[in-house]
Amino acid sequence: MIKNFFIVITFLFILGCSGSKNLKASLFTSQESALIMNADSLKPMRIYKINNKKDSLLLRSKSNYINPDANNIELNHFIKRLYATVRDSMSMGVGIAAPQVGILKNIIWVQRFDKDLFPFEVYLNPKITSYSDKKQTVKEGCLSIPNRSDTLNSRHFKITISYDTLTSRQKTETIEGFTAVIFQHEIDHLNGILYLDHLKKDISDTK
Repeated sequence: MIKNFFIVITFLFILGCSGSKNLKASLFTSQESALIMNADSLKPMRIYKINNKKDSLLLRSKSNYINPDANNIELNHFIKRLYATVRDSMSMGVGIAAPQVGILKNIIWVQRFDKDLFPFEVYLNPKITSYSDKKQTVKEGCLSIPNRSDTLNSRHFKITISYDTLTSRQKTETIEGFTAVIFQHEIDHLNGILYLDHLKKDISDTK
């Protein structure tokens, strides 16, 4: 009887540990998982827009760290769908951030105009670690801000970023020019910031 009791306790302990492990393995909330897995990996996701009140609240929220895991099915599926979204004929953007499709995780795609053939590349947990004093004037638009573009004077010409790759490698890179603008724009999205916030500051600084 005592022996059977210990067998049951051991089984429950193993089951409990297994349950915790499975819970930790999920990189997304249940709502995020539903959004990610509701269609094929080649199908674009809906882009959240600021003229929708519910969308706007999410776009103004800070995203969370994503654990790099090249073997995670959901993460790979999402990365492919996020790419399909930015390359969709209805969008054709040069960059996109996860919160723009309703996923509050630190993931962005950026088109590298500073590299041969202008490839798109994905970045996990990107952070800007330094900015040049030199600024550049650029015209910006945003997939989440329909039918509008504006000229900003506050983007830094050169930045240094750190980020994770899907295979858990940590990297640092210095980027200049228009590609640096794309990184600044997309990393802003991860912090709940839109380019309109910089525009307001530009206008107030000139008064």
